[in-house]
Order: sequence, then structure tokens, then C-alpha cells
Amino acid sequence: MGPWLGLLRSLVIYHNPATLRAWRRFYRGILQPGDICIDVGAHVGTRARAMRAVGGQVVAVEPQALFASYLRLTLPRDIVLVEAALGADQAMADMAVSSLHPTVSSLQTAFVDQAGDAPGFAHVRWDRQQRVSVTTLDQLISTHGTPRYIKIDVEGYELEVLSGLSRPVEMISVEYLPEFRGLSHAVIDRLEALGPYQFNPVAGERAGFTWPDWRNGASAREWLDGLPADAPSGDLFARLASS
Repeated sequence: MGPWLGLLRSLVIYHNPATLRAWRRFYRGILQPGDICIDVGAHVGTRARAMRAVGGQVVAVEPQALFASYLRLTLPRDIVLVEAALGADQAMADMAVSSLHPTVSSLQTAFVDQAGDAPGFAHVRWDRQQRVSVTTLDQLISTHGTPRYIKIDVEGYELEVLSGLSRPVEMISVEYLPEFRGLSHAVIDRLEALGPYQFNPVAGERAGFTWPDWRNGASAREWLDGLPADAPSGDLFARLASS
């Protein structure tokens, strides 16, 4: 029953009308109809559905077998589902899966090894592994076209996902975890190496920017360093300065 309880838990937390409405309002402010969007770590599809509702052409990427099966049954037919993980290269890999807390399943072994001692993770157990196919953002882009927006939420594996992207896109969001700010610093470094990005965080599921303006990487690092370790996770948005 563990995996099914994990799916049910995720549906209760993320797949509810209020959350969907909030993200639709948010994406309506930053996306245009016809924009290609890639949702990396689609989970139960909340963000993918919201992007599609405002006219996005959505590619949803989800490696966990149970969640990919759920998405295959429930996503609108015009959302492309890719059952795979993303990384630096095309390969096969073992994902550490938490049956009861599937949102923290990860390919990042360092994250899994350290998370048990972090605030908010003491109750989490990674109790099984799943062999997954890994592809790259570059490969997805060559197949589906250049996206305006990429959302990445892969529990500490964001840097590896970005390592499979060789050119900047207009907007990218990556999950930040206050307990693992070093990972977020490395992600900011990678984004700045790709292009002249500016940053703005979205805390938790609030679906609204924290700052009234977009700021440089130094400001984003300073903000992350000022967060308490038990602060909620969220999304750090990056957009090209030219946009």
C-alpha cells in the first residue's frame, strides 16, 4: 500500500482546486498562448495542467512509474508525457524512492544521504529503488522545440539536469531547499554560466514572486543564505536580462 498512499498524499497536498487556480493566475502573468513549456519532475501534474490552462504547449517529464501511470491516465491528451529522468547525459540510473513521501525521491545520492539529518526530513525513509531512463534537456529541445519556460523540481538533482542544457532559454525555475543552500548556489552558478540571468523566488506554493523586481545572482545567494533551515522550500525563477 505504501506507493499508493504516497500518491494519495501527493494528490491531497498538490492537486486541489485552490492550488491549481493560484498557479493558473501566476502562469497567466508570465506565459503566452503557444509557449513551449517543459515540466521536469511533473509529479501529479499540477504545474503542467496550469501551464496548459493558460495556453502553453507542455512537455511533462516524470520518471516515477506510479506517477507516470497516473499522468498517462489523467493528463489532457495534448500534454506530451516523457517517462524518464533528466541529467547530464543519456543513461540508465537508480532512483532512491520514498514510497510514503514520493516528492523527495531523488537521483542525487548526496541529497538522500544528508537529508535524514535535515529539518523536515527526519520522518522520511527512502525504502526502495527504481531503475530509470535518463535523457537530457538538449535532447528534449531537439525533439519538441525551444521552450520559453523550464520548471525543474527534482530534489537536489537540479544541477545535473541543467548540465544537460547547453544554451540559455528565456525562463527557468528550480526548486530551492533551505536545508541545502549549497546546491542552490551551484545552480545559480550554472545558470549564470549559461546566460545573463536575473532572479526572483516564489516561496512554497504561494504562486507569487517574493520581490517586486528581478535581482542579480549575488542578491539571490544572499537571500538564500538568510533563510532559516526550517523555512519552506520553493522555486527560484531565473529569466534572461534581455527579456
